[in-house]
Amino acid sequence: MNFLRRVFPLAGLVIAVASLSGCNILIPDVAADSPARFVQETSPVFYQPPGVDPRRVRPIPDQPVPQTRELYKTQFHQTYGLPVTNPVHMAMYGQQRDEDFTLPAIPVSRVQPQFLRQEVDYQTTERPGTVVIDTKAHFLYFVEGSGKAMRYGVGLGRDGYSWSGRGVIQWKQKWPRWTPSVEMVSRQPEVRPFGAENGGMNPGLMNPLGARAMYIFKDGQDTLYRVHGTPDWQSIGKATSSGCVRMLNQDVVDLYDRLPAKAEIVVM
Repeated sequence: MNFLRRVFPLAGLVIAVASLSGCNILIPDVAADSPARFVQETSPVFYQPPGVDPRRVRPIPDQPVPQTRELYKTQFHQTYGLPVTNPVHMAMYGQQRDEDFTLPAIPVSRVQPQFLRQEVDYQTTERPGTVVIDTKAHFLYFVEGSGKAMRYGVGLGRDGYSWSGRGVIQWKQKWPRWTPSVEMVSRQPEVRPFGAENGGMNPGLMNPLGARAMYIFKDGQDTLYRVHGTPDWQSIGKATSSGCVRMLNQDVVDLYDRLPAKAEIVVM
């Protein structure tokens, strides 16, 4: 009996070990430490189209780096994709509703930048609120004081038709009627239908005085010269008119709102 008691536990242990030997629980996996196996199990898998031998695929050649670039070849910067036109100018000169009329947008990209409205440094002895017109540079300055002025581009009269001196803007008018002077009618008979005897031309987008007109007086007398708007934006910066000072319609509206009553004007 003592013999059987000793043999049966040993036999049970042998049977248990034999049954667990298939699970490799007691046998370490020494292959897991193999570097070759680690690379095989962790290397990325790339897509290989069927029938394509990756050893025969030619690499794409390096493209040459351009040394120069043609910026602004289109309406966008080729580097950043930003519009060439200043968005502030787009807002200032876009389509505007004014009174009973709608001012069309001005193609600012076709106007020289120096003739677009902008605040500039301007040293002068003239009082704030004064209008100064530089006929040589085709600029109109509205003096703001503290060394600043709002500058506008203007179109002026041809030689022999311009006026210069110091005067007063006696009154100003929104959407004025245009009545050509007797002298203009004699020079240009085609404008006779709009003469004083016929009541002038009605206000409107094609009226030569545009959206606003400011009438220049000197010593209490009408000089017959005006600061006014124009639908002909291409005349800004040029000397093509019959003597008056032309402004872009959007600019003359802006100046009209800034201008005090009986403002002084200097044309030089």
